[in-house]
Amino acid sequence: MPVDLRTAAASAFWADEQAAIEQAEAIAVIARQIKFRPKSIMSLPLDKRARHLAGQFQISDLLAARLVISYHLEHQRPMMGAFLDALGIAHEDGLIKDETPAAPDAATLDTAIATLSAAYPKPDVARYFWALLWQDPETWGGLKGRPELALE
Repeated sequence: MPVDLRTAAASAFWADEQAAIEQAEAIAVIARQIKFRPKSIMSLPLDKRARHLAGQFQISDLLAARLVISYHLEHQRPMMGAFLDALGIAHEDGLIKDETPAAPDAATLDTAIATLSAAYPKPDVARYFWALLWQDPETWGGLKGRPELALE
């Protein structure tokens, strides 16, 4: 992810009220990296914490997943909603309502991918599809191997 998007993801992450566990982990990672006390990291302004976190390259999968989720929830809800609408999946502002959605059939998925790819920048679509695959490979397995996953 380019540094500006990593910073945007980190900013969204620090504002995410559902990320308390991952935020504690991020504070510890940053504190070790810059040799500050965790309490000092917590008192840094949001933009400084975001820049420090965006500069970390060795983070856990759990923290990375939360960063990606926070980014999409903050910056990509219209795209998320458009994709779910194209699939006919009930959602609330881009969040799927059903706890265990059924995997979309191939034809519906093809149409939804084409719709999204025509309406949004390719890198945004690719990042979203990777996030879906990472979160739920069973439901979104039909995205595997698609050219839309290329992040070039």
